[in-house]
Order: sequence, then structure tokens, then C-alpha cells
Amino acid sequence: MRQTLLLPFRLLGIARVLGRHDALSAVEAIGLYPALVALFRRLGRRAAPGRPGQKLARALVELGPSFIKLGQFLATRADLIGEQMAADLAELQDRLPPFDFEQTRQIVESELGRPIEALYEQFEPTPVSAASIAQVHFAVTREETPDTPGREVAVKVLRPGIEAAFERDLRLFYHLAYLVERTQPRLRRFKPVAVVALFEETVRTEMDLRMEAAAASELAENFADDPDYRVPEVDWERTARRVATQSRLTGIRLDDRAALLAAGHDLTEVLRKASAIFFNQVFRDGFFHGDQHPGNMFVTEEGAIGAVDFGIMGRLDRPTRTFLADMLLATLARDYRRLAEVQVEAGYLPPGQPMDLYAQALRAVCEPIFGRPLARISFARLLGQLFRLTESFDLSVQPQLVLLQKNMLMAEGVSRRLDPELNIWVLAEPLIADWMRANRGPQARARDGARALALGLERLPATLTHLETILQQAAEGGLRLHPDTVAAFTEARRQGAGVKRALLLAAVALAIAFAALLLA
Repeated sequence: MRQTLLLPFRLLGIARVLGRHDALSAVEAIGLYPALVALFRRLGRRAAPGRPGQKLARALVELGPSFIKLGQFLATRADLIGEQMAADLAELQDRLPPFDFEQTRQIVESELGRPIEALYEQFEPTPVSAASIAQVHFAVTREETPDTPGREVAVKVLRPGIEAAFERDLRLFYHLAYLVERTQPRLRRFKPVAVVALFEETVRTEMDLRMEAAAASELAENFADDPDYRVPEVDWERTARRVATQSRLTGIRLDDRAALLAAGHDLTEVLRKASAIFFNQVFRDGFFHGDQHPGNMFVTEEGAIGAVDFGIMGRLDRPTRTFLADMLLATLARDYRRLAEVQVEAGYLPPGQPMDLYAQALRAVCEPIFGRPLARISFARLLGQLFRLTESFDLSVQPQLVLLQKNMLMAEGVSRRLDPELNIWVLAEPLIADWMRANRGPQARARDGARALALGLERLPATLTHLETILQQAAEGGLRLHPDTVAAFTEARRQGAGVKRALLLAAVALAIAFAALLLA
């Protein structure tokens, strides 16, 4: 109750910060409450340099950690805020003043249950980086055997009070999302409340450093036999919910062209390795690093690609990977009717939408791109433009696909800084061809069909048993309805719908039950 009463004052404080940075223009660009925003802008009368997204990024930094994370999350949702603003928010500097070493000590010792000196021979009091969620210290482990040398590690420590601050701000985000859904009909298809729920899930996972450690461990396992990709080894003995310890990796930032050349690295080979790693994460494993900006990627002395910071990860199930592959095949063949059919088959184009008109819209997006030289074709931007068709045709887009598109943009940006004449995806062409042949060729389709048939036959006895149970219950005295179904009947009668509506609901409930059984 108290939070609800304080909500107007919090919103006023946020509006003041946005006005101070002239960031209300970003809210205006999205189209939220234009009359109210225009009033606030006139009252503020402050101009600041930069594009709306750049101004918004500066305001979010002042508003604090939860808002910084919200900005980073929105940077993955170009379908919501537009490509330019998403690109500007992707440059959001997640840097905050470090917290005191005594607080670091207290958190480490509380989480790991031992004095810091018993765990680490050396522990640098000054962090090497300090962000909105956590900061990182370099350290050297203390081994139980005195003769065993300590290992160089990086220790990530959660920022004090971040959980409480996030809970407070999360309630505000939900209030705003509910308000938008009630008052902005044209934005309901973006499901603001569901977006906030996904943001909550993402940040809660990021604030549990055991989850980040598990992601690093899984990624390392996927690439255990690949000498071209290095993932830090997790020190589980020194890892808990608010502390994570991993082996220390060093190297040259992936986008530092001058330093890579000075160290004798072949830039084409570096990009070949990077493209293969990205392809294998997405298509082979369906598990990819969700924040592959240059600060998290580097080239080791041996020429391998190293990665850190696994708080944001993406997953793509096999049907989604198959959908992406079919989209790629249809796009490269310039078969826009097939490209539209693929999206219908995947459930992205709602029933009743005109297929031919949608195919024509796809042609309008794709054809101008194919007229460019290969080095200048951005497949990430092509994917982004396909997503932007959602507004015209009421398509839904999986957040994981938008996260994938964001990472493709990052990869293309790094590639062009290292070699403007090279298209990074061309380097992965042999891998793409092999994967397509193995997973989308005639033999693969026959294999998948046989597997689906076998699975259906395997489930048939259980399906018949369930069906027999339902029929027996109906014969012996009727079916027992779920309390929600009973409540629906009661509500129907209360509103005067009468027996006919109740019978209709019963028929629908039974149809759903039988359909679920037959598809189980």
C-alpha cells in the first residue's frame, strides 16, 4: 500500500531525471503518452546533445543499477523501441563507482563461510571492473597443500543491497507495464507485463552468481574439444550465490585491430574462429553467449578466442533452430512465398493474415539488401527488418531471437572494425552448408519424420489408457471438473448466461481435455 501511495512521487523524480538529460524525447519517440510527455518537455526546456537513445542511456545511469539493467535489456528489443534506439542503448556504459573493500570482504566471508585469507593468498582490494550488478577482483587462491602454487582467478562479488533495490524498482516497472496495457491499446501486442516478467527472470538469474557459473561450465563443456575457444574454469569451492570465482583469462580485446596486428595475429583467422564459435553456439548447441560485446571477448596469446561474463545467455530449441535454417534457405533462394510459409508453419504469422501480401512485404525488405556488395550485407539488420514487419502483420517474436539478432549486430560490428571488406558470415559458410545438409536435407527430414512417428506410436498405449479412464469415469458417475472450470460455470450463471452457456463451456472443456490426451 505504501509503495502505491509513493508511486506518483517516484514517477515525478524519474521524470525530473529524464528531463535533466532531455531524455523525454526518447519516451516521445516510442509514442508513450505524447501529450503528457510534451508537457513535461515544455516545463523542462532543456536541450542536450545526442540522439534520443543516447540521452536515455545517460539518464538511466543516473537513475541507478536497476534502470541500467533495464536499458541493457531494452537494447535487445529493437522490436519494441526501434533499431537506432536499441543500438544506442547497447552502448550503455554499465560502470558504477566501486563499493568499499570491507563490504567485499564481508560478502565473501559470509557467502563462503571462511576468512578471505583462508581462501585466497592474494586478493586485490581495488576491483578491475565495477558494474551495476557486481564488481570483479583479481586474486590468487590459497591451496590446502602448502607446496601447491595458487591459481590466478577473477572473483565476482554482488553489489551490496542490489537485491532490495531491484525489488523496489521491479514493483515500479510492473505498475507502469499494467498502466500501459490498460491505456495504450496499440502497445498491448508487445505485452508490456510479459516483457517486465522476462526482465525480472533475466536479472534474477544474473543476480545468482551460481547460475552464471553453471552457464560458464555448460559452455566450456560444449567446447571442450575446441582449442579455438576458451571459457574460464569455475572454482565451485569458492562460488556461492553472491560470489563467483573463475580462472583468470587474459588477452587483447577482440576489436583492438592495432594491438592484434602488433601481436602478430592474422585478422582473417581471428574472424574465422569467431564466426565458427558463434555458429556452433547457435546452431549446433542452441546455447549462446547473450552479451558478446568486445569488452567480454578477447584473443589469447595463443590465438584462441576467450570469453567472460556469462550472466546473460540465450537458448534456442531445435524447432527454433530449424525455423531459422529454413528462413535462411528461403531468403538465400529469394523465395519469399516460402519464407512467408515458414513463418506461418512456425506460428509467427497469425491466422487470417494475407499470405501473398506478407510475401510481398518480405520481398520489399529483402530485395534492396541483395543488390549490395557481399561485404556490405548485414544479415543482422536483415533479421531486424524482418522483425519490424511484426507491427504491420501482428506477428509475435521470441525474445531469444531478438537477443540473437543483437549479438549478430555486435559480431558484425567487430568484424567490420577488423576488416571492412570481409563479411563474417561468409567465413562460416562451410559450417552452414554442412549443418543444413545434416539437419534439413532429404535424409534428415525422413529421419525426423520416422522419429516423430515412432514417438507417436510409443505414446499410443498411454493415450488409449487415459481415454479409457475418462470414459469409465463418465460411465460411473460423471467427470470431476477442475475448480477453475466450476468457477467459470458459476460466473456464467451469475452473469445471466444460463444453462446454454454452461453447457457450451462444458463442451469446450471436454474438447480441450480430449485434444490434450490425443496430443500427449
